Amino acid sequence: MENEIRGQLASHREVIEAIEQSLAPRIAAVADILVEALGTGKKLLVMGNGGSAADAQHFAAEIVGRFKRERRGLPALALSTDTSILTALGNDYGFDSIFRRQVEALAGPGDVVIGISTSGSSPNVREALLLAREQDCRTVGLLGRDGGTIRGIVDLDLTVPSQDTPRIQEGHITIIHILCDLVERRLFA
Repeated sequence: MENEIRGQLASHREVIEAIEQSLAPRIAAVADILVEALGTGKKLLVMGNGGSAADAQHFAAEIVGRFKRERRGLPALALSTDTSILTALGNDYGFDSIFRRQVEALAGPGDVVIGISTSGSSPNVREALLLAREQDCRTVGLLGRDGGTIRGIVDLDLTVPSQDTPRIQEGHITIIHILCDLVERRLFA
């Protein structure tokens, strides 16, 4: 069993090293987008399904609350949290519209909309990001595998170079923590 544990940890390290090698400049660029938007009163909207929904909630909580520094709250929403909205939209418009309709109602020009998808191809995330672009929002994808159908439609993608969903999710939460730290350091130095 210890060898299995060591193998899991080695796989985690490999993905984190790959993120460092291939995504560091892109992470910095996303941080720039967030700092500009949040620093000028714009908001962050984040979405995902399953574990990615939990990551979206985590991201929004760190931005609204705090990551490491005592500071004022910043505007961020996880679009996966309101069960009444999700079930109404799913029932009335279909599951593929649950995030799109919220972007339509809540996102404005200059806001940042981030979609999290380990496959890179979640239809409801993709539909919301397409609308966000039409509404003059900045769009970012936290993706996995080859970036799927979302990679080509966002302003910036952070595609974790792995085929393994747990490793992709670990990469996403690491990136989210780095972004939160960078935002706080730059806006509240």
